[in-house]
Amino acid sequence: MLLIGIISQALLYLCFSLLIGSFLIYLVPNTHRPDINVKKGILMIAIGGIAIFSSFPVLQLILYLAPYDGFIKTLQSVLFSFEVGKAWIFTYIVSNLLFIFVTWVNYRKKNLYAYIGIFFTFLLILALGWSSHAASLDEVKGFITHTIHFTAVSVWIGVLIVVSWFSKNHSNWLNFLKWFTPVALTCFVITIVTGLILMAFVVEFKDYPNSWMIPYGQALLIKHILIVPLLSYAVINSLLIKRKLKKDISFNPKPWAKVESLVILLIFSATAALGEQSPPHATILTKETVSKVFTLLYQGQFKPEMTVQLVFNSASISLMLLAVLFLVLVIISFLKKLPAVMSFIMSLLFVFSVYLSLILSI
Repeated sequence: MLLIGIISQALLYLCFSLLIGSFLIYLVPNTHRPDINVKKGILMIAIGGIAIFSSFPVLQLILYLAPYDGFIKTLQSVLFSFEVGKAWIFTYIVSNLLFIFVTWVNYRKKNLYAYIGIFFTFLLILALGWSSHAASLDEVKGFITHTIHFTAVSVWIGVLIVVSWFSKNHSNWLNFLKWFTPVALTCFVITIVTGLILMAFVVEFKDYPNSWMIPYGQALLIKHILIVPLLSYAVINSLLIKRKLKKDISFNPKPWAKVESLVILLIFSATAALGEQSPPHATILTKETVSKVFTLLYQGQFKPEMTVQLVFNSASISLMLLAVLFLVLVIISFLKKLPAVMSFIMSLLFVFSVYLSLILSI
């Protein structure tokens, strides 16, 4: 059930990104983007995915409470009394309206249709923020922060995924970078600021290392480490590729944009894992709640009352230096014209090395 929940939430984030990225890119003049072809079927699947995948938390809650009051009574209670249930009903209704809209109109021909599509998608994002964990902790601040955070992520990632996977060619890529680079940078800054605010809802910054002892903290740590190779690809896909295209207009930047999107999918998966785990403020550390990965790699003997302190040793320092080497190889693989997949492997090795270095430093 845990794996199903993680996969469903990761796919939910992907569906949102596809939707908002598709509508946004068709607002951009043809001279400032590659030729894009996002078929209606893709968007219809994405809309259906939002309606289905957003129901999983509701279903999990129903199955958890059903043994106490019966399935039918629990179903009615969750759908009409719990915020997560009411938010899903709203999501289901809006998803159906958007599905009908996409079926009837050609959003690729008129800007008005794309704007309407963005409006419907933003309503769905509002519903997601309404049912978020942050909103349950602080109704106003949590809702607003989560909504801004997810909107910024969806805009940035959505455009990148659509351009990298659904473009027919790489024409006008320089013109595309002229407007997308500042947009991506703005979205990244907003994502970091709102992400730190959301993080503060569930774990105090001084207790961040202590959270590594539970599954939630492990997923959060991996997510944060993944941001580093994501930034390296952002540098490649903006500055380095822009310089490359000025010298060689025939150069195809799409494989590198695709690799960046793959790193983003890993971040989506880590984020989805966070939603399936109990956060630090709601977890009492015991031998049952401690992360199995943590106890496997931790060099000492676990005790529930222990706190995490980092003391780097020869093994952890060596791994951190190795991680730096892998990160440098990501950039070098681009400069040396190696296949983009090689840099992706280097990115994975970087994440693995940094993770091991930190855990072995405890």
